Amino acid sequence: MNRPHLARFALPGFEALLPPAAGRESGRVTVARFANRELTVSVDGEVADACCLVLGSIAPPDEQMLALAMTADALKRQGAERVVALLPYLAYARQDKEEPGKSLGTAWVGEILRASGVDELVTIDIHSQRAAELLAMPVTSMSPAELFAAEIQRAGLLDATIVAPDEGAMDRSRAVAKAAGIDGPVACLRKERTATGVTHRELAEEVGRRAVVVDDILDTGGTLVSCCRELARHGVAEVTVMVTHGLFTGEGWKELPPLVDRLYVTDSVPALAARPPDGVQVISIGPLLERALESGYHRSHGSQREERAPGGAAGGTS
Repeated sequence: MNRPHLARFALPGFEALLPPAAGRESGRVTVARFANRELTVSVDGEVADACCLVLGSIAPPDEQMLALAMTADALKRQGAERVVALLPYLAYARQDKEEPGKSLGTAWVGEILRASGVDELVTIDIHSQRAAELLAMPVTSMSPAELFAAEIQRAGLLDATIVAPDEGAMDRSRAVAKAAGIDGPVACLRKERTATGVTHRELAEEVGRRAVVVDDILDTGGTLVSCCRELARHGVAEVTVMVTHGLFTGEGWKELPPLVDRLYVTDSVPALAARPPDGVQVISIGPLLERALESGYHRSHGSQREERAPGGAAGGTS
C-alpha cells in the first residue's frame, strides 16, 4: 500500500513563512473575488491521495477564515487524503468559556474547519487546554519556549525572575524557565478584570531586580501594562516581555514600551511582524514551522511524532 505524500500550501500573505523543504512538493493557493464580492479559491498542485499542510490564519479580516475553509474543501474535492491546517496564531481560542446567550467561538471554529475538510490542526502556543478540547479534532500546540530561551541567553538574562502575568500563563512560563535553565521559582501575579480594565493585586514568589514576563498574546496590552506597573511597585528595575502572538490592537498597548526594557514577539502574525512597532524585536517561528513540516512528513509516511505543548499536554489535545 502506497503511503500518502506530503504537499505544502501557504495562503496569501504566508508564503514567506513557509520553510523550504528539499524534495517535498509545494502547491499554490490563489484567492480571488468575483465581481459580486464572493470569494473563490483555486489550488494548484498534486494533491490526490496526499497529506496536505496548509499554512495560514483564521484571524480577522474574516476572509482569512473563508479562504482557509474553502482551500480545505478544494483540496478534499481534488482527492487529498488528509488536510492539516497549520495556523501559527489560532484566533478565537480565547472564546473558550460558555456563557448564557453567547456564542462559543472556539467550538464554532472547530465545527467550521471540520465541515470544510480539515482533519487536524497545528498551532503555536494555544491559549488553553479547554480551547483544544472544544475544537474537537486532533490539535498539536508547539511551544515557543526554546525560541524565548535562546533570546534570554543571548541577552544575558539568566539571573532574571520569570513572571507569569496570571495563572493561565504559568505553564508556558515554567516551560521557558526550564528551556533557559533558570532554576528559580516562577513568580505569578493575580489578575482581576474590573469595569475599568485589568488590575494586578498579589504577587506569588519574590522577584529579583530583573524580570522576564511571558505571555501568549499581546492584544490591547491591558494585562501586560498592569503587570509591568505592579512589578515596578515591587522594586523590579529591568523588565523584559516575551509574547508569542503580537496583535497590537487599539491604543492601550502603547503604554507598554515605556515600561519595559525589551519587548519580543514572534512573527506568528506576519502582516504585523513585517512592520513591528518601534522597539519591538521579532523572533522567527521558522524553527517551529520546520518541525511541523517534518512531523507532517513522517505522519504522511506512517510514523507518529508528537509535539509536547507547555504544561505537558500531548498532540491529541495540547
